[in-house]
Amino acid sequence: MSIQPNKRKIPLQRYWTTRYVVTLVVGLVVIAIISAIWIRHQTLEHRLNIMEFMAEETVHRMVNIEEHRVPPEAELHRVLRESGRYMDMDSQPFMYIVNTKGNVLFSNLPRSPLEQQIHPAIVNSEEDIQSMTIEESGEAIYIVKKPIVAEDFLIGWVVLIETKANLTKVNQEYRQLSIMIIGLALLGWAAIYFLSKKLAKPITGVAQAAQQVKEGDYDIDLPEDVQEKEVYDLIHSFKDMSQKLKQLESLRTELLAGVTHELKTPVTSISGLLQALNDGVVEEEEAKEFLEISLKETAKMKKMVEDLLAFNTFAANAIPVTTEPHAIDKVLQDFIRQWEVVHEEEAIQISLSLLNEPIQVRVDLIRLQQMMTNLLTNATHAMDGEGTIDITLGKTQHNVTIDVSDNGIGIPEEDQPFIFERFYRGDNKKFEIGGLGLGLPFSKMVAQSLGGDLTLKDSTSSGTTFRITLPIAEYEDD
Repeated sequence: MSIQPNKRKIPLQRYWTTRYVVTLVVGLVVIAIISAIWIRHQTLEHRLNIMEFMAEETVHRMVNIEEHRVPPEAELHRVLRESGRYMDMDSQPFMYIVNTKGNVLFSNLPRSPLEQQIHPAIVNSEEDIQSMTIEESGEAIYIVKKPIVAEDFLIGWVVLIETKANLTKVNQEYRQLSIMIIGLALLGWAAIYFLSKKLAKPITGVAQAAQQVKEGDYDIDLPEDVQEKEVYDLIHSFKDMSQKLKQLESLRTELLAGVTHELKTPVTSISGLLQALNDGVVEEEEAKEFLEISLKETAKMKKMVEDLLAFNTFAANAIPVTTEPHAIDKVLQDFIRQWEVVHEEEAIQISLSLLNEPIQVRVDLIRLQQMMTNLLTNATHAMDGEGTIDITLGKTQHNVTIDVSDNGIGIPEEDQPFIFERFYRGDNKKFEIGGLGLGLPFSKMVAQSLGGDLTLKDSTSSGTTFRITLPIAEYEDD
């Protein structure tokens, strides 16, 4: 299977500017064509109206000719010449005075496309404006005629003839249209160029920042003063992402250091103790004590590995959670009894406040015990193995709450937002207390898988309270 080479990438500004300009040019060309057609049509209509006016004016002046010192024929020629000045054209239309039969009596120009005879069908037509094509040349012409009436008697016609090419010839208007289209094209190109540049600049900055993050540098600098909402959201989302990656990278580094430290310590201890036993340095009771210490260190290391495996497996939804209805008072009483038996040597007192109601919750007992064990273990560490832990049950409309409170040193305020982050351990725990920082994140995941939650209710220098929320089971009495 052949791999096709990647196409050459185009910068964003050039990409959009090119496409916008092509779209603009196509649009302006279409507008120019439509405008040219409209101008030709309007010019034709306008000039035909002027020809009608010229014909009417000529008729009016001929009918009102009085006795002059010049012959009537000379007066007619003067009228025909002056009438041609109305037309805003390089050429002058043919103007004729014809009798009722169509014979040309007078003309302003010596030659005519219709020679010396106007066809009777033309002068007898009811239409004042007619169009036709000359058979010999194939040229289209327009004919405008007006009747000459004296004392209610038709004596002839004023006929104006002009070619369609001359009537629609508009050089000046086309020049103005061309200047306007070119100006709009340049203005549009400039606007598109600068807008694309403005849009591309922050996106280019984000791309460069992404490359910077890829190389492991999370201290990025992106502009804040952007007005476009989408670009603003992109920049701030990227900044948040880079800070999150920076935090995760820091956590990963701490995790490696923590795992190395936590696993190296028992391994080193076990290795030294077993080496002493192997070399015969210790014997009898001391050897037995060395062996017990080695077993404890092995159990500690096993517990850390199990925590890692359990957390990763649970996070991947590989461990099913089986919930059944249980009376919450009885569940907690049984758990506290077991805890006290296992930790009877510790100076920890547990106070349990029950609901004293037949309230049931749907839980997985093993998972609930894991959560409670993690919370009680953390409380014991916070009180340095001595103090009182208060467990208080409460009830809302749909949930049961379990508050676990201690009177330990509390969680520093700067650490509180991160206590449910995996592998996070506060500065006071990194070297004083063993573990990988998975207890609280694991417990929160368990609570959420049961339909509830685990939250930090309160923490001060006088103690800490965690709250487990579990949904009340719907059940019927037998």
